[in-house]
Formats: sequence, C-alpha cells, structure tokens
Amino acid sequence: MPTKEQDFGEWYNETVDKADLCDKRYPIKGMNVWTPYGWKIMSQIDSFLRREMEATEHDEVCFPLLIPESEFKKEKDHIKGFDEEVYWVTHAGLNPLDIRLVLRPTSETAMYPMFSLWVRSHQDLPLKTFQIVNTFRYETKQTRAFMRVREIHFFESHTCHVDQEDAEKQVAEDVEIVDAVCKELCLPYSLLIRTDWDKFPGAYYTVGIDTVMPNGRTLQIGSAHYYSTNFSKPYNITYETESGEHVYAHQTTLGMTERLLGAVIGVHADDTGLKLPPAIAPQQIVIIPIFKKDNADQVIGVCRDVAKQLKAAGIRVKVDERNDRPGSKFFDWEIKGVPLRFEIGGKDIENGVVTFARRDNGEKGTIGMDSLVEGSKMVLDMISKDMLEAAKAKQQGFVDDVPCMDAVDSIPEGRIVRLGWCGCPECGHKFEDKYDIKILGTPYKAENWVGKCSVCGKDGAKPAYAARTL
Repeated sequence: MPTKEQDFGEWYNETVDKADLCDKRYPIKGMNVWTPYGWKIMSQIDSFLRREMEATEHDEVCFPLLIPESEFKKEKDHIKGFDEEVYWVTHAGLNPLDIRLVLRPTSETAMYPMFSLWVRSHQDLPLKTFQIVNTFRYETKQTRAFMRVREIHFFESHTCHVDQEDAEKQVAEDVEIVDAVCKELCLPYSLLIRTDWDKFPGAYYTVGIDTVMPNGRTLQIGSAHYYSTNFSKPYNITYETESGEHVYAHQTTLGMTERLLGAVIGVHADDTGLKLPPAIAPQQIVIIPIFKKDNADQVIGVCRDVAKQLKAAGIRVKVDERNDRPGSKFFDWEIKGVPLRFEIGGKDIENGVVTFARRDNGEKGTIGMDSLVEGSKMVLDMISKDMLEAAKAKQQGFVDDVPCMDAVDSIPEGRIVRLGWCGCPECGHKFEDKYDIKILGTPYKAENWVGKCSVCGKDGAKPAYAARTL
C-alpha cells in the first residue's frame, strides 16, 4: 500500500477498503454499497444536519425520486447545467412513456411545482424545508468512494422568502449551520463566492464550501445558493403581500453530501487507517482487556463495568472480548479510527486506573476509576480540539500569494494561490488558462486585503483563491 504522501489517490482507496466503509463491487460503477460501519458514520453526520435543521426551524420532507421532463426543463440554465449528467427513464415495463422521467440530480425541479401550491400568502413565508435522499448523476470522471460517485447520499435544504434581504439572511444562517457541522467533523473549510462561470446552474450566486486534501487539491464538500427569483418565476412560486399584490418569492438552498465523509478520511486518516473525530465515531472508546489465565474473569468483569458506566453517560463504547492477542486488537481498532483506546489489566485494577491511548496523536496516559466519565469526556474533547487545530495548521500551509502574473511562470502541483482579481471574466479566464488552475472564488466573509489585479494591474481588486480540484 502506498503512503498518504506518495500517492494520495491509491492510499485513499486502500484506506476505505481496509476500514470496510463501503463495498465497491456492486455491478454498477460508482454506485457503492454502504457497509454497517460506513453507514453508522454517515448516519451520525446526518444526525448533526438534522439537529441544525431542527434548531433553525426547517421541516423535513421527502419528495419522489422521479421528475417529469416537462418540469425538469422549465429553468433553462438548470437543465443546461445537468443535461449531460442525468439518468432518464423512458419505459414503464414494455410501454414507452409519453413524457420521459429523470432521476433527480438535485431536487429543485421536483419540489418547486409543489412549492407553488404551498406558498400563497406572505404568512406562508419563510418556507424552510430539507430532505436527506439519494441523488443520481452520471459521473464521467474516475469514480472514488464518497468523493465521485453516481448515486449520492445527499442533504439539501430549500427555502422561500419574501425578498432578497430575508433570503440572504438565510444564506448567512446556512453558513452558521456549516460551521457547526464541520466543527463536529474537525474539518477546516473556506467559503468562496464562485465565479459566474462556475456557479450552480440557475443560481444568482453560489457560495462554495471547500476543504483541502493532503495533496493540496481542494474538495468541495457543499454549497449554499441564493437563487433570487430565477426558479420562482418559471415555477410560478408567488405570494400575496399585505397590500394584495402578487410577487415572486426569493429562494435559497444549502447542499452537502457524503463527500463530508470523504473529506474526514482525506484530512485525518494516516498510513495505519482512519482517525475519526469523536463526534462521528461509531465507537468513541474501545476497551481491551489485558489478562492472564488466573485473572481473566476479574479483568473482563471490570471492563464490562467500565463500559456500563460510560454508556450510561452517553459515550459510545465497546469491550473487545475476542479471543485474540491484544496487539492484533490494537491494530484492528486503529484501522477503524476509534478515537480512544482503554487498556485494563491486573495492575490497572490494583492502581484504580485505566490506561488510555489516543488515536489522533498516539499520546498515552491514565484516568482514575473514580473520575472515569469526566476524564473520558475531557480526553475526547481534547482529541476533537487537537484534530481541528492540526488540520487547520496543515491547510494554511498550502496557500501562496501571486501578486503579479508576470512574476510567476508556473504554479506547482499541490499549491493554492491567493491573487488579486478585478472581477473581469477575461482576467479570470486568462489566469486559469495560463496556470491550468481553477479560480474557486472570492471570500464570502471579507478579508482585510487591498491590492491590484494580478492579471491586468487595475487597482481595487478583491482577493480570490485558485486551486486544482479533486
């Protein structure tokens, strides 16, 4: 197996296989089977999204998978953006369909005909909904588990508002939701307003949510969109104002996918296996009994008691009672990325402690039996904090400044650059073409930066970031 530094792509594939997160042998390429361990992690991530949706008064819905072609084609930019990626259903049994059906690549065109029925008055707004479903896109590039697949585990929120101001407040709330979820995953990220040629089809503007992989390439883990009235007009989503006027609603969406799990693997795992943030680990603590023939019953009994205490406190824990050597068990759980390992043997029992080993940095120590719950939670919190800080420091080290295009002949593989950009598409394309790199966009949150355009030299340029992407 290649190391993470030698060949990120091959290392990533092998790590997914070793940890048994999914099975890629299903007979349709890019449509993988979620195994129990992988699904437990993804379900935990989903629980954070649901928590944030409930806290912000979004209601969960579930829309049909199939969309009539007549509805799908109503927004021209949207269909143009997806026309090469969708799967079509053309027959029902042996009978050709009068209207073709599309498997949803995303759900605007499925949901908005219904929104036009649900939204009637200003009192119906804001309408805030979400769903967690599968979407389908014909990915033509090389597929990679959780990062580039054809059947996608997908979270999407869809909202309607009275005007642009209220809709943009929703985008700001979406940013807070992203921050809360990524904190649980110990994932640093950037928020960049995409270029007009790279925004979501049909959006007024798109805020891309990116993180950086160890090879210096960026991975988009989600996006928030302000649609203005670009969808409400073709789908006739109008409301009656207090004065009796009928006006079009303003809309937003937030989308995140199983790429969140792919990002966790890419950012945190090492050459041994996964390193899972405590919040999403199926088992936050694994307990390994260390016993001899004459004290096996005592040691295993204490391990079970410790597990019982921890479970009562809401900590996910497992006692590994397999008939195997402790070293082999250590290795198995390191591959699985369990954040904290407890070792309990005769001497630990005599001393009234458990011995622990952290998966993230290998640090070892002891926790007193009399402060087991408090001590365990403290160490788990430290693991989360340290994982996030380590990932932030790593990602910040990838960024270079390019003040002037004429001074830089090339941008090495694995580097992200900050440039000055006047916003002119011609300058943007010129930069991308010269360096074979993609402008990700300008910061959603303003940076304290003033300079000239790195391409044309015009004053008053904004900072922009460019990278090669996965």
